Amino acid sequence: MFRQGLKAARAPSGPDALGLAVSGGGDSVALLHLALRAGCKVEAATVDHGLRPEAAAEAAGVAAACAALGVRHEVLAWRWDGRGNLQDAARRGRLAVLADWARRRGLAAVALGHTRDDVAETFVMRLARDAGVDGLAAMAARREVGGVAFVRPLLAAGRAELRGWLLSQGVAWVDDPSNGDARFA
Repeated sequence: MFRQGLKAARAPSGPDALGLAVSGGGDSVALLHLALRAGCKVEAATVDHGLRPEAAAEAAGVAAACAALGVRHEVLAWRWDGRGNLQDAARRGRLAVLADWARRRGLAAVALGHTRDDVAETFVMRLARDAGVDGLAAMAARREVGGVAFVRPLLAAGRAELRGWLLSQGVAWVDDPSNGDARFA
């Protein structure tokens, strides 16, 4: 599944390291373990948005998990300036710091843990906002941001499927309570 997703996203499959954005949530933790199982050379980063008191401890937990797996890891800080839409600013900020990290580390691409559930959720949110045809397009398997390729190799997988696999492997993850907060849709 993972290798097929990388191929569909036109991700580099050579000896260059693949960056992984790992928040500590189930999708990105599965991404980390599946990439290692597929034999990929990886480095990981966690973006601490500083928006929740637990975020620093969660990032430290990801760092410890990566250390136990022998994966180089960095915590990247991003802070909201208080202007504009928080969710949009956080998404843009997260991609910007990850792109900077990837360029600095010489990474071939950065993989994100988005799943088919994210595709469906994004579609419904955009539909509710009366997005036009372009706004209702499916989440891309690959996109360029700041000169860096961001790939989504898990778009064919479901969240429950990934979490079931993690449970079968005895791998823990954290659930971000803001994902269930109606203020953030």
